[in-house]
Amino acid sequence: MPDQPDQPDQPDRPDQPDRPDTRDVEPGRDRLRGAFTRPSRRQAVVGVLLAVLGFTFVVQVRDTKANDTYAGLRESELIQVLDGLTGTAERARREVDRLESRRDELLDENQARAAALDEAEQRVRTLNIIAGLVPVSGEGLRITITETTSRVSVGSLLDTVQELRTAGAEAMEFNDEIRLGADSSFQNAVGGIELDDQLLEPPYVLDVIGDPHVLRTALTFSTGPVETLETLDGAEVTIEEPEQVEVTSVREATRPAYAELGTGQ
Repeated sequence: MPDQPDQPDQPDRPDQPDRPDTRDVEPGRDRLRGAFTRPSRRQAVVGVLLAVLGFTFVVQVRDTKANDTYAGLRESELIQVLDGLTGTAERARREVDRLESRRDELLDENQARAAALDEAEQRVRTLNIIAGLVPVSGEGLRITITETTSRVSVGSLLDTVQELRTAGAEAMEFNDEIRLGADSSFQNAVGGIELDDQLLEPPYVLDVIGDPHVLRTALTFSTGPVETLETLDGAEVTIEEPEQVEVTSVREATRPAYAELGTGQ
């Protein structure tokens, strides 16, 4: 073979710095990213400790600044600051006293209002009973008047009712159907007595609520209602004392046609 010309020698390349192998860099970045995104328990504890240390440092710096606020003041200035704080505390104390006093006044007003309301409700209940507008029950007497030899007069029945009212009767009812009121009226009628435009036939049964002993005394004293009924009207009178007297009939409330509340009522 013919001799080939000699190839010129390749010049030596200057030494180039070693480039980091990307395969070595990528795992390091992955570890760093993992430390931030998925810290280990040890790393988390270290992070919490650093946060607490930073917070403590910030608080200490603020306290130091606050203390420095008064550190450069003269004695007279400090006295003025103290006087201002004392005045503020005194005003706050007076405001607390005022609010507590107002609270007590409101409580007293509420209690007085509640007491007045209770009293008004009690008066309404009492007036409803007296007027015969509600059914009632309680201790009392049952009086039965039976005609024997003659008719019972209107005057004798009216005297009986009046004596019971004077003795404190709180509710009265005839024959379980007619409630007596302050304006009740008696009249003679065929077959009996007319009471408040209703026919009342004998025997006349009168239920009365009140103190049984006082009511009985009001009926049985000498020349009283029982003696009058038996001697003058020839009636037979029996008085019973049940455990409970029931007055179930009621009257219809009537609106006054002429009377009005007085001034200031």
